[in-house]
Amino acid sequence: MYIHPKNLWENEPEVIEFIQKNAFATLISQVDGRPWATHLPFILDKSPAGEAVLHGHLAKANLQWKSFSENEQVLILFQGPHAYISSSWYNHENVPTWNYLAVHVYGKIRIIEGEELMHHLKSLVDGYENGRPNRVHVETMSEAYVESQIRALVGIEVKIEEVHASAKLSQNRDDVNYQNIVKKLEQSAFPLDKEVAEEMKKRRPY
Repeated sequence: MYIHPKNLWENEPEVIEFIQKNAFATLISQVDGRPWATHLPFILDKSPAGEAVLHGHLAKANLQWKSFSENEQVLILFQGPHAYISSSWYNHENVPTWNYLAVHVYGKIRIIEGEELMHHLKSLVDGYENGRPNRVHVETMSEAYVESQIRALVGIEVKIEEVHASAKLSQNRDDVNYQNIVKKLEQSAFPLDKEVAEEMKKRRPY
């Protein structure tokens, strides 16, 4: 994706936290010569060799997985909060724009099975059940039931090769206009607007 130099997001711990917080992402590859996208949750993990990887799973009925051997590199999009920025919020004439946070990950994909797939499923369920009442675990489900469900899915692992991160948060504005944008977003009735305001305050406290 295009990233303006002012919006380049290079704080690795922040980017890692962002991926974990916005783990329901979009997996993009080529199927029969056309772009194909699947929406699914990913787990950010380390391989036995210490490499950064993302693992997830698709429905076996989804044709996308059948093309992975032909299209080794895939793209995964992580989308965060975003907000419309009105031109009326500036103290000078300007155009409206959009503030957002996004991370694109490129990597090599492979199918995972057996213990690797079970590790993914346990990590996924444990992670999202954490803090909820009446937590469930893969280990407490019957073996026959788990096996029947596994037959209907395909596990994947993506070895991360490139990460492109953009935090477009009005970094090109002076303090007066920056603070006014934050104020307007905080006053908004839209929850995502308030989230963008919080991200802006992290980067330029006042």
